[in-house]
Amino acid sequence: MAKFVGNNDKGSDSRFFTTQKKGEMHELRMELHSTDRNVKVDAVKKVIASMTVGKDVSMLFTDVLNCVQTGNIELKKLVYLYLINYAKTQPELTLLAVNTFVKDASDANPLIRALAVRTMGCIRVDRITEYLCEPLSRALRDEDPYVRKTAAVCVAKLYDIAPELVAERGFLEILHDLISDSNPSVVANGVAALSEIAETSGKDVMKISASVLQKLLAALNECTEWGQVFILDSLAKYTPADGREAEGIIERVTPRLQHANSAVVMSAVKVILSYMELMGSQNSDVIRALTRKLAPPLVTLLNSEPEIQYVALRNINLIVQKRPTILEQEIKVFFCKYNDPIYVKMEKLEIIIKLVSEKNIDQVLLELKEYATEVDVDFVRKAVSAIGRCAVKLERAAERCIGVLLELIQTKVNYVVQESVIVIKDIFRRYPNRYESIIATLCDNLDTLDEPLAKASMIWIIGEYAERIDNADELLDTFLETFEEEDPAVQLQLLSATVKCFLKNPEDTQDMVQRVLDLATEESDNPDLRDRGFIYWRLLSTDPEAAKMVVLGDKPVIEDDTFKLDPSLLNVLIGQIATLSSVYHKPPESFVVRRGAGETNEFDDDDDDDDDEDYEGGGEGEVDLLDMGGLGIADGAGGAQSKERQVPLQKVCGPEKSGGLEISAGFTQRKRKIRLEIEINNISSATEVASLAIQLNKNSFSLSPASQQIVCNPPVAKGSTGRTFCELVINANMMAPPPAAGQPVSPQVQIAIKNMTSGTVFYFAVNCNFEALFSADGAMERSAFIESWKSIDDRSELYGTVSDLPPGAADIESVQKKFLQNNVFFIARRPVPGAEGQEVVYFSMRTVSEMEFLAELTFKQGVNACKVCLKTENTAYGLLAKQALESLLRY
Repeated sequence: MAKFVGNNDKGSDSRFFTTQKKGEMHELRMELHSTDRNVKVDAVKKVIASMTVGKDVSMLFTDVLNCVQTGNIELKKLVYLYLINYAKTQPELTLLAVNTFVKDASDANPLIRALAVRTMGCIRVDRITEYLCEPLSRALRDEDPYVRKTAAVCVAKLYDIAPELVAERGFLEILHDLISDSNPSVVANGVAALSEIAETSGKDVMKISASVLQKLLAALNECTEWGQVFILDSLAKYTPADGREAEGIIERVTPRLQHANSAVVMSAVKVILSYMELMGSQNSDVIRALTRKLAPPLVTLLNSEPEIQYVALRNINLIVQKRPTILEQEIKVFFCKYNDPIYVKMEKLEIIIKLVSEKNIDQVLLELKEYATEVDVDFVRKAVSAIGRCAVKLERAAERCIGVLLELIQTKVNYVVQESVIVIKDIFRRYPNRYESIIATLCDNLDTLDEPLAKASMIWIIGEYAERIDNADELLDTFLETFEEEDPAVQLQLLSATVKCFLKNPEDTQDMVQRVLDLATEESDNPDLRDRGFIYWRLLSTDPEAAKMVVLGDKPVIEDDTFKLDPSLLNVLIGQIATLSSVYHKPPESFVVRRGAGETNEFDDDDDDDDDEDYEGGGEGEVDLLDMGGLGIADGAGGAQSKERQVPLQKVCGPEKSGGLEISAGFTQRKRKIRLEIEINNISSATEVASLAIQLNKNSFSLSPASQQIVCNPPVAKGSTGRTFCELVINANMMAPPPAAGQPVSPQVQIAIKNMTSGTVFYFAVNCNFEALFSADGAMERSAFIESWKSIDDRSELYGTVSDLPPGAADIESVQKKFLQNNVFFIARRPVPGAEGQEVVYFSMRTVSEMEFLAELTFKQGVNACKVCLKTENTAYGLLAKQALESLLRY
């Protein structure tokens, strides 16, 4: 690793990150045992530096641990930092430090007392936790406030590991007592700890009473800025008894709006908005006064750095949807500056659209027209789109907006013209039969259209208003020349527009409609296009009048989507202001996987003994696994017995690509957790494999590692084989782009792994066996199954025959048991009428991402074969689900 740029003299810690020469571990071990305190401190700093950049220095564990017996607080901090990092992989050795922890917890120096308690709370090893309770109990009542506030946070950490201990030892009651502490920082940390425990447990452990409320409000003026955030967030969740109490709290919170820290300001805004909702309309004068007070601090946030501006704008976007009057007079502050980053400009445009009104539309249109002449193409498109959205929002201003769009079309700038066509189509749909006079201008610019969405929009306009365009058939004919090369969206619009044109002018367009129907039904392999083509063909050939009613019938007017968030979701997000939810505009549960208190990723020896036999690790050492869904090949040796399925692993990477390691991997599900199981065969790597880092590419299943660290316990030495696994979670941000219409999703999950010992990075792909994603909560009521089965189009059915079943595998009772173990749930069975010895069995399954699949299996007595019929609305995943059932049948 190259040296850090900058000061590298003796006084700079950057020197510890310089490249170490060969044999560095031996030298570090000697320095760690030095009698010179400075040498020892520098040695530990080198170890920490190596650990920070990803080097494995776990072999120095006992040597670093020996340095903990020191009165030097700097050295003690460094050693404790090392212990926190490696305690999970060396739990037995970490126990050697327990006596030091307990002794330090009673030290005369409050900094050391707090350090000992904090470190014990950070070490997530059960046997260390046992020794934490007594020191923590003393620390919570310590005379020094620094120790008390550290201990308060430690209670939340302990609850995460062992919630029953917290309840048994009465730590929650002590935390409630700390809210009455004389030190505001202790109060703030007590509130933070109780809030964290409430989030983890899902219970209201905060229990704000009238007396507690007064203490929180008193501490609000004196504690640190982050302490104020914790207190304000807890107040936002409190429900005042009446409007008078809400008004009193708001009065105490309002001064926080002037705070220099933007997090404090946003938390105060959240409290006020939440209470305004509770106060209702009976306090209209108070609400108007508060509305005036909220505008200045929000405007002030827009003078911050771009990153803070962006977060503030995302929050303001929610606020103006809830209460647009707050900023209705401040639209100018959202006008874009020339040096604003593009992400800030985009957010400002969204807010401008929400605040635009008939009073300020002329001013806004001048501004948007100016934006449409800038050089950033994406921003120009967004500005043109904003003009169209203003027209859709404000009926009286629509004509002025169209005038500006026509001026922009005259510029002949390609992307401006195309975006203008797209938004004018929406204006036509909003105000039918009102602004068709501009169609001629649009038709003059047909030759500039080369993007699918713009082409589709123009074709829709031609088809919809074919009777007003003299040469509509000729215009459509020019598009038909390249029909087969067009995007599916353009092809669909061309088909519909041609049929509309034929219905309005059948004499001149008969050949054209015949040609497009032939192209759609006989030449295309797009099922959507074929289906629509056949529907039109049958309508036109059987009942032209019915075709007119269907194709040319009145269409619903599109709605203004400026305030597009559902009111219930908006209320949830308003309560989450100043959190990631308010930036993503999604509720927390959609992107945060909450782990219940006390849950771990360790092996559970009590109820899954068979599980542990598959691994060389286990026991006391925690294996930190990454989650992943992957392909398991069907185990042909299974038979019909109801034994647990062992998913074989695929060889995915040879030693030539992974630094001497042979990697096999596969996906499975154990204890409701999706796992990527990994087998490491160390063929020629001289260094043992102790830990790996993992990363997944975007995939069709939204799978993401629960942790990017995989620990190999024990480490895999040269010539040996080790097995571990990585737990996976569903992360919506990891979803790969959808396939083309009618195409199945890719089963591949692409993975990158880094060997943290050698630094080698290697890549491979594993197919995801879909059964690993079936949810244990996917059982369906029989009535719901019947309703779903009937509602799914029969043309969406997938068929298959499994003719190579092992002996006895076609026994229906055995299949039911086997399927149940893999979260495929039995619905019903019945004999096939008129077919003696045949039975039909129905099953349902649901993935962890809420996709439902329905299956009909047909068995014949005495025949080791099965017919499979699968139905689903999620057609892109249907083939994978069918293959999963066939795989389960075979084992």
